[in-house]
Amino acid sequence: MNAQYIQVDDTFTAQQLVQNVLVNNSPCAGVSNFSVSGGNFGTGQNSYGYFNSGGSGFPFADGIVLSTSKAFSTQGPNAAILSETAAGWIGDPDLNQALSISNTSNATILEFDFTPLTSAFSFDYMFASEEYHGTAPCTYSDGFAFLLKIAGSSDPYQNLALVPNTTVPVKVTTVHPDILGSCPAINETYFGSYNGVNSPINFNGQTVVMKAKSAVIPGTTYHIKLVIADETNPQYDSAIFLGGNSFNVGADLGENKLIATNNPICAGETYDLNGTIPGSNTYLWFRNGITTGITTPIYTVTDSGVYKVEITLNGTSCVATGEVTIEYSALPVLANAVLIQCDDNNDGITTFDLTKVNTIITGGNTQLSTPEFYENITDVNPIQNPTNYQNLTTNTVYGKVTNQFRCPAFATVNLQIANNPIATQNPIIKCDSDANQDGFNTFNLNTDATPQILSGLPSGLIVEYYLTENDAVLQNNPLPNSYTNTTVNEQIIYARIVNGPDCFGITPIKIKVIVFAPANFNDETVYLCDGNPKRIAVANGFSSYIWSNGAITSFTSIATAGNYTVTASNIEGCIATKKFIAIASGVATITSVDINDFSGNENSVLINFTGIGVYEFSLDGIHYQNSPYFTNVQEGDYLVYIKDINGCGIPTPTGIFVLDYPRFFTPNGDTYNDFWKIKNSAKYPNMLLYIFDRYGKLITQVNPKGNGWDGTYNGQQIPADDFWFTIILENNRIIKGHFALLR
Repeated sequence: MNAQYIQVDDTFTAQQLVQNVLVNNSPCAGVSNFSVSGGNFGTGQNSYGYFNSGGSGFPFADGIVLSTSKAFSTQGPNAAILSETAAGWIGDPDLNQALSISNTSNATILEFDFTPLTSAFSFDYMFASEEYHGTAPCTYSDGFAFLLKIAGSSDPYQNLALVPNTTVPVKVTTVHPDILGSCPAINETYFGSYNGVNSPINFNGQTVVMKAKSAVIPGTTYHIKLVIADETNPQYDSAIFLGGNSFNVGADLGENKLIATNNPICAGETYDLNGTIPGSNTYLWFRNGITTGITTPIYTVTDSGVYKVEITLNGTSCVATGEVTIEYSALPVLANAVLIQCDDNNDGITTFDLTKVNTIITGGNTQLSTPEFYENITDVNPIQNPTNYQNLTTNTVYGKVTNQFRCPAFATVNLQIANNPIATQNPIIKCDSDANQDGFNTFNLNTDATPQILSGLPSGLIVEYYLTENDAVLQNNPLPNSYTNTTVNEQIIYARIVNGPDCFGITPIKIKVIVFAPANFNDETVYLCDGNPKRIAVANGFSSYIWSNGAITSFTSIATAGNYTVTASNIEGCIATKKFIAIASGVATITSVDINDFSGNENSVLINFTGIGVYEFSLDGIHYQNSPYFTNVQEGDYLVYIKDINGCGIPTPTGIFVLDYPRFFTPNGDTYNDFWKIKNSAKYPNMLLYIFDRYGKLITQVNPKGNGWDGTYNGQQIPADDFWFTIILENNRIIKGHFALLR
């Protein structure tokens, strides 16, 4: 079972770890001054040691492990959280300074000096940590550093454990994938994997194999300090694994050029590898493990491969090497394009929006950059305003596109002028259909205008609308589909006919609003008198008429109350509708008249009637009132009138009499008020009228047809006094009262 996990031996000395494992006794560098330190575990175990892959498939066949736990505990399986510590196990101040932290503990440190014979060195490593779990990578990480400086100098250390091509130290918090809902991926290219239970090592996650490297001065002694420590607390341990025999003192051929790290070489380009080391040395270059026969210090790469140089240093047994992997990226595959624009004045010069062919050039590939346009492929500066480009000097431009690796390709864009004939357009006529006949209306341009414009043209074209011809050329400020004219009655707008990104043609088109507001088309009320038919009509001269009762002339006859409409249209098909409101009415019938008389100022008349009309009432045929009830009616004879206010007529008036009695009389022979009588009493020949004194004595019976009582009794004048009367009318109505005789 153990064959699937790494095997650790923690008995190696510092010199054995460096000289026999990491450097493997290379003649290209002298190593010395070895030291190693770590946790003081009571079992005698160490936090550092030698490991081999044990047939597990671990990325390194063997190497050195430096851990914040026991070295043995780094062996798989990854069955439990590794959080070990030892008494008095402190951190490291140089690591604190290198990472700008101050709270390390459990530091494991391997140090040595080396003197290179070449100008560069490197070694391979991998970082692993229990803190690769849950959301911890967003916040927590142990720290490690590979610190380098000239031996014995007071220079600050240089940290070589950096994310490639950055100054960012490698940590859990700087190299991890997306932590869903907590933090985005950062430097994910260099994250290796999360580890399952059967991982060769006992850590939750790890980076890819990375390379620490630096330029050095041949013959100069350097000190290197490899250190790892827990940060903040001793929980959740971490380790660094150094590849055995990976300490290479040789030529620095530069960084790998890989698609995975977004820095490959672009197809068609060459790339120089420089393995030069000062001195009279010999060189031999290899590609994919096969000699190329090239023996110069510089090798020009033209294709992908793993390139290695062997440099035999003159007068030594040192064969320095340098190795780099070069990958090539294919150039973007682009499509040439033709962009056709309309010319407003036919001078051959117009304005193009070059960006309209962006998708054509890239084929819609979102991995490619947005095209930049140039008048010449050799131009340094692109066209500054590609959406407003005039073909003043050329009818051909070039679209430059790069892929995600900044590899460029060019597409040719041919600029052409549209010369398609467009038929003269008939006006688009619309009736002013709202209540406010003001010469403005809303057009649905897609349905009102577009079918006419596209009639007879090739299929697949679309139409856009603009206020001005210049806007149509530049495609600025397109009109909405639902457009209301801004000039009363009629307006010219411009239709741009579009074929994909190309202008097929531009044509003016008139939109016209017809105002149709005939006179006397307001609602009208008419009255039907006693069911007699009535003719209703509107003016002659319209193109058509449709009545709600089916009539189709300018008039019709009606005999029933209700609403009637007529819709008239003019020659353009605009319509106007008038409503007639027919109301039944008629002449009234007087059924009776109630008279309240002999009451002075309180005399009244009430006219009783029947009828379906609306009526006014009068007692003289001149002065009318809305009420059939009259008050304060003076004595006299009257004619009762009822008038239908809707003009249906007046029935034959009815005569009435309002009677009253004098409150006094003065029989003094002056011919004025000498007799007391009831005015109009002659109209009631059967009236009985008796006069009594205050004691109830009958003084006289007055003849209703006579002149009245002259104030005498048995031929003698009666002194002034009050007298009472009783009147008996034909309907047995009895009226009593009193009056004064004045002398």
